[in-house]
Amino acid sequence: MESKLNLTELLQYVDPSALSYQEWVNVGMALKHEGYTAADWDQWSQNDSRYRSGETFKKWSSFEGSSQPVTGATITQLAKENGWQPIHNEDDDMILGWNDSFTATAVDKSYRLVNTDWVLGQEVHEPKHWEPSKQIIDYLEAVFDPGDVIGYVNDGFPVKRPDGTEKWLPKSAGVYTKTSGEIIDNLRRCNGDIGAVIGDPNPNSGAWVRINPLDGEGIKNTNVTDFRYSLVESDSMSIDQQNEILRELELPIVALTYSGEKSLHAIVKIDAVNYPQYQERVDYLYKIVESNGLKVDKQNKNPSRLSRLPGFIRGEKKQFLVATNIGKGSWEEWQEYIEDMNDNLPDPESLSDLFEQDIVLAPELINGMLRQGHKMLIAGPSKAGKSFALIQLAIAIAEGRQWFGFDCIQGKVLYVNLELDEKSAKKRFIDIYDKQAHGHDHVNNIDIWNLRGKTSPMDKLAPKLIRRAQKQNYIAVIIDPIYKVLTGDENSAHEMANFTNQFDKIATELGCAVIYCHHHSKGSQGGKSSIDRSSGSGVFARDPDAILDLIELPVTEDRYMQLENEAICQTFNEAIKTYNPTYDDVGLDDQFSKKQMQHHLMSAIRSQDILKQVEIERQDAVRAARQATAWRIEGTLREFPKFDPVNAWFRYPVHVLDETLQDIKLEEDPKENWKKGVQKSNESRSEKAAKELEEAFNILSEDGSPIEVNQVADYLEIARNTVYTRTKKHNGFKIDDGMLTKVRNE
Repeated sequence: MESKLNLTELLQYVDPSALSYQEWVNVGMALKHEGYTAADWDQWSQNDSRYRSGETFKKWSSFEGSSQPVTGATITQLAKENGWQPIHNEDDDMILGWNDSFTATAVDKSYRLVNTDWVLGQEVHEPKHWEPSKQIIDYLEAVFDPGDVIGYVNDGFPVKRPDGTEKWLPKSAGVYTKTSGEIIDNLRRCNGDIGAVIGDPNPNSGAWVRINPLDGEGIKNTNVTDFRYSLVESDSMSIDQQNEILRELELPIVALTYSGEKSLHAIVKIDAVNYPQYQERVDYLYKIVESNGLKVDKQNKNPSRLSRLPGFIRGEKKQFLVATNIGKGSWEEWQEYIEDMNDNLPDPESLSDLFEQDIVLAPELINGMLRQGHKMLIAGPSKAGKSFALIQLAIAIAEGRQWFGFDCIQGKVLYVNLELDEKSAKKRFIDIYDKQAHGHDHVNNIDIWNLRGKTSPMDKLAPKLIRRAQKQNYIAVIIDPIYKVLTGDENSAHEMANFTNQFDKIATELGCAVIYCHHHSKGSQGGKSSIDRSSGSGVFARDPDAILDLIELPVTEDRYMQLENEAICQTFNEAIKTYNPTYDDVGLDDQFSKKQMQHHLMSAIRSQDILKQVEIERQDAVRAARQATAWRIEGTLREFPKFDPVNAWFRYPVHVLDETLQDIKLEEDPKENWKKGVQKSNESRSEKAAKELEEAFNILSEDGSPIEVNQVADYLEIARNTVYTRTKKHNGFKIDDGMLTKVRNE
């Protein structure tokens, strides 16, 4: 038997009455070949008016096998032709049938609108005056257009249920060549004589009607001309309870019919443009209904399915119309209602007891900077060592050390590596550990997820990350770099809000901090505030709870000479300790003098070979000093007061704090200086506004291409309408379809 597909479930999509005799036999042979029983074939075959008791078992015994057997693929193909569609699950490489998409997993609690424990039921009333013809007319007018060709069956045959009760099934394919309008007109002309119009009904079986219009050529799904409706039927609770739930769900029901037995039949508006969309919407519909307590009969998924037609007697009960056109007016309106009702937003809460209980804030992951469960952005230009700073942070959290002078709480951290190959990433961790020289006792607190060459957009990556990290108790997730998973235009506030929302999902679902880095815009950053430094939309500045900016400091030759001197002194001092540890003539002041350390080196070490090696190390140290860059780290914090700027050298592969850099002044952006000059001038307000508009365009549009009006408004911190007003007064610009364009003079 196939392990991934249940063939008896697939047969729910196949109507035996629509098959030829050979197709019916092939189904039996396929079931036997795949290890099913004759009872499985017999139970499905009972849905055919041609069914004869005992025939299936007799035929079953004649299936002796073949060198070219009929396999389960035959049933799979029939199911596909009648609406079933396999769905591939990329996470476990299993093939799930359309029917399995919501039965193989637990009910989605987030879509529960009805508390079934409190459903008492809304009573269904039988019509006071029984007018069968009017019942049919009202139903057809509600469901079909006059020109729609419909299919109906008004006779059936009995079969025994496993519990011994009798069930009546459609006896034949019925009639499928008449239009709804034709039947309605004839019923009115014949004064309600149903038999004269559609034939004398069988009072034992009642009557059926197909839920969607047909082409007049047959009754299969391929004969459906408009995928307009789906049938929702359930007998898992009382009629009154079904009625209440169907109404509470606000389903867009065009007709609700009592079947004359255990269920209501709801004809629900689907209005799909094609068969794939029909499948998708029915799948969604059934998921919502099942999430709210009604166990749906999934055999009704087919668009050519039969439903009970009101106006007929079924045994001792009537099939009657309960209601028409209830719930939402369309599928789109209903789906929007469902999604709005399940937005996962918390309910408002009263502050009446605000002062009666202590508020326990999330622990500080980085003391005075970032709390666990919050988000932090590290922004800086290229070659600022942002990735190295993030690895230093991962190590600081894992080992419970300081990072840029701030204490970090110890715990597990996940480093999502999107850029480096696996070995290079591990080597970088080793280099930083070795350079810091504090040991690696808790390196097991660091997990690295290497995704170079395997990345996907952030909205696809986030749920996968959450799923893998859910039981790992990470207190921080570091994503480096985000440009690898960026979705949309980084200058679009709307698209970047959607992008950064994924970080919220990770932080909320895992209860951990999310830390990532982004690049600065071009130009000098000294004269800008932190919210203006990150490239792209202002969302990058407004979204994080903490922003750390790395701003490069202008370093003079004197400072490089000083750094070079320190590097040489340190190299000589380490050589003396290594090769002559008993030498103790080096004083504290001597350790900062290149000349004195040279003297001590020559006194402590006599071997020329060792001195040659030390000379090579000295040259390497000088080269590294010359390659070092100086940085100022400033912070914009939501939860904590602003901290004093921190200064550091980036001396590959680590950032090293250096308080002596604090006296360096940042270079100001020439554009900012120009703006200050404008503000101090005596120009009129309109002239100033025009220049600001031009400045914004020149900064935001590096190549002179059109930019969004919203970008200009965000940059100038003015209203969108103000940009339009200023543009009208400035002949050099125009706005078309929300885009600001510079007018070029021919």
